[in-house]
Amino acid sequence: MKQILRTLGLVALLICINLQQVSAQGQMPPIPMDKNVRIGKLDNGLTYYIRHNAKPEKRVEFYIAQKVGSIQEEPAQRGLAHFLEHMCFNGTKNFPGDERGPGIVEWCETKGIKFGANLNAYTSVDETVYNISGVPTENENVVDSCLLILHDWSNAVLLKDEEIDKERGVIHEEWRQRNSGIMRVYTNALPVLFAGTKFSDCMPIGSIDVIDNFPYQAIRDYYHKWYRPDLQGIIVVGDIDVDAMEAKIKKTFADIPAPVNAAERVYYTVGDNQEPLIYVGTDKEIQNATVYIMFKHDATPNEAKSNMMYMVQNYIMGMVNSMLNTRLNEIRQSANPPFLSAGVGYGSLLVTKAKDAYQASITCKPEGVAEAMKVVLQELERVRRYGFTATEYERARANYLQAVESAYNERANAKSGAYVDEYVRHFLDAEPAPGIEFEYQMMNQIVPNLPIEVINQTIQQGNFITENNQVVFVAGPEKEGVTYPTNEEIKAMLNGMKDLKVEPYVDKVSNEPLLKEIPQGGSIVSEEKNGIYGTTVLTLSNGVKVYLKPTDFKADEIRMSGRSWGGTSLYDDNEILNASYLSSVATLGGFGNHSKIELSKLLAGKKVAVSASVSSLQESVGGSCSPKDFETLMQLTYLTFTAPRKDLEAFASYKSRVKTQMENAAANPLSSFSDTISKVMYPNHPRVFSMQPEMLEELDYDRILEMYKERFADADDFQFYFVGNIDIEKVKPLIAQYIGALPSLKGKENFIDRKTYPVKGEVVKEYAKKQETPMATIAMIYNGKCKLTLKNSIVLSYLNQILRMLYTEEVREKEGGTYGVSNDISLSKYPKEKMTLQISYQTDPSKKDHLNKIIDAQLEKVATEGPSEEHIQKVKEYMLKSYNDSQKENGYWMSNLMEYHTSGIDRTDGYDTIVNNVTAKDIQKMAASLLKQGNKVTVIMTVPEAE
Repeated sequence: MKQILRTLGLVALLICINLQQVSAQGQMPPIPMDKNVRIGKLDNGLTYYIRHNAKPEKRVEFYIAQKVGSIQEEPAQRGLAHFLEHMCFNGTKNFPGDERGPGIVEWCETKGIKFGANLNAYTSVDETVYNISGVPTENENVVDSCLLILHDWSNAVLLKDEEIDKERGVIHEEWRQRNSGIMRVYTNALPVLFAGTKFSDCMPIGSIDVIDNFPYQAIRDYYHKWYRPDLQGIIVVGDIDVDAMEAKIKKTFADIPAPVNAAERVYYTVGDNQEPLIYVGTDKEIQNATVYIMFKHDATPNEAKSNMMYMVQNYIMGMVNSMLNTRLNEIRQSANPPFLSAGVGYGSLLVTKAKDAYQASITCKPEGVAEAMKVVLQELERVRRYGFTATEYERARANYLQAVESAYNERANAKSGAYVDEYVRHFLDAEPAPGIEFEYQMMNQIVPNLPIEVINQTIQQGNFITENNQVVFVAGPEKEGVTYPTNEEIKAMLNGMKDLKVEPYVDKVSNEPLLKEIPQGGSIVSEEKNGIYGTTVLTLSNGVKVYLKPTDFKADEIRMSGRSWGGTSLYDDNEILNASYLSSVATLGGFGNHSKIELSKLLAGKKVAVSASVSSLQESVGGSCSPKDFETLMQLTYLTFTAPRKDLEAFASYKSRVKTQMENAAANPLSSFSDTISKVMYPNHPRVFSMQPEMLEELDYDRILEMYKERFADADDFQFYFVGNIDIEKVKPLIAQYIGALPSLKGKENFIDRKTYPVKGEVVKEYAKKQETPMATIAMIYNGKCKLTLKNSIVLSYLNQILRMLYTEEVREKEGGTYGVSNDISLSKYPKEKMTLQISYQTDPSKKDHLNKIIDAQLEKVATEGPSEEHIQKVKEYMLKSYNDSQKENGYWMSNLMEYHTSGIDRTDGYDTIVNNVTAKDIQKMAASLLKQGNKVTVIMTVPEAE
């Protein structure tokens, strides 16, 4: 993106005239580093970042970022970078995981640091990053031990033979699970699009032959060659003392030697191309066609990222993306859209940071690739030729400034994780991290003085859409009768862009206000202080109850939710098709006199959103806003109830897109799995059906709108909840004005129990489906009666988490049989009380019977013997930690309010006491009760015998 920087240099003086902070030479100032972070480097080359941040309180984040990824691998090492990431959790010097002491996962979980949720890592082409998050700071030994884990990851991973062999199976199953149709085509494309470079074969999952067979010493050599302090950055952010933490880091990492004769960490390059690089690939298991059209640019040099012009460059790119994406979204909502989705963005070129790219991405019908490409290329050419309009820019700029202002307003409430992300990117990519105070100050000076002419000039000088350095990737289903554009045809499309007949974009802007007429409004007939959870309870003249809970957790957030009983249950079975599409279809046309497109334009610069939905038992509205946009939130809520807008074009567009997705879904072997589960769970129930493409034509738009109006015709039985930065005296008149004006029929509805109950007894359904990568997919679903109480929900949470640990230990780690077993427990009260446990996983078809027995045996063992005290203690630590953290979240209190008024359960009343007193017997009895009721559905999708 050097071209953009050169172009912007020409306009820098124009901007600087209006800036307070300019150098004597009239140049843009440098970007400073956030003064609140301490950065240092040890003698061995290790870099560290430390920041105090008390949100959340008494918690700290530990990260280690490595400038090492799969690009460092040689052909015989393909997959070792990712394999090594796994091995870092399987035994280190100070956490061996054997008779000498606990392993990292085992130790962390005793401190409430859950594997997966708080303890994790990822490997990409250029980097590997490990994290230990949400670490309690009350015990200094815990903090010290987490630093010791980072130390061991840096230089003391054991890499034992037996642990390597066990992990081969896990990674083999990860490869099996991820080896989808689109991934196969993507991998095959790299040697074409990156011919002659290291990036032609660099996917982190690697080669399955290498994974299964590499010699032990190979991964040890790789580890000692590349995991070294000069390529590592430690990031620690949280409720800690910075001076003390710096001293700990210096002491803990002092014994790691500086590398001697270290291998060079080469940053490989990608050359330019005059002729387009094109790859078109197909696979039987791809659903919809995917197209990437890319225009390559030189990546911004690291040294240039510290200049304010880089921040301006990013702003301009963001504006171009925002405005063009809005145009593409308008096309998507046309009656016969050429694509399911389309968007543009600027970033790294596919798998590498060696080049940047301006990229258009398209998802479309397999038979519509050429048409979709033509439409997107037309829009790109329209922008290149004519740029954007002043009104488009005015809205995009307003949205940007609103987002910056919101972040600035929230600066005192920023979570530690947000800072960690900034510092990781600073270490790995030299991305600036000046802090929101600097960004807010500077961008509020620059942005108002950067006119649309600068944006358009930057585009028209070829800084985004170029005539060379073009790359196109097309992936689609291998399907009889479907053909794709040839390389020559795609090349002709690209070459023909400059000859396309395109007219300037016309921005249709309505001057009509959000509400044509302000409603007369209602009144507050009663007000109660100190309601449940410290709420103020308002009763309005139309019967609506409103619960207000002010908090100081976020400065720029108010959340809203409103709900009442009824839902689609009130419609007979013969209307269930239309009723099922209420939430999706009824609001397609927007509200009042405004389409969805017009609404997005009208709301530019505001932080506000409202949505409505109708479930089987309830109708509800939800929304959020900045405190300053509360009246707009109220106006949108009023429109949501009273003025759904009919839009035949939007409805036709929706049906077209959904039909395409349904028609192509069968290409994915997993598409039949959830349908099979539903059919087995609810055999022949008229309200449980598999939607087919032709059924879309049976949807009655007018009837759906009528149903929606019926569901929201009576606000009398609605309860509204508001949580956040609420000034009660300021919002009361607005609540009375708009919610008080909602229609009221003075009646109370309830849902109808349509007896959509799961099948009784034990049912097994196994079927075969041909798959390119042979795989068995298994789901086991248990259900039974269980009274909804706070203790029962807590005991079930214990059971769920303990099963997750057991399945990780027994099925993933010991057997190497799957990448992971997923299990989830729910407890519901309506339409009748029940508990449900679902267990699912994927594996080699030859292993499914053996692994199913292990899964069954572990559940039965808990039901007969109860869990171990060690597992109970791990769950207890995590639940108490999570409970404490949640007290400072608006979403937590919103959830509690709705739960209390829906089921009568107060999730704060003695929660920690119950968690502390749950016993192995409690959990054993719950598991036994579930098994004793004898309701289990097992669905297995495998492959035909021949495979």
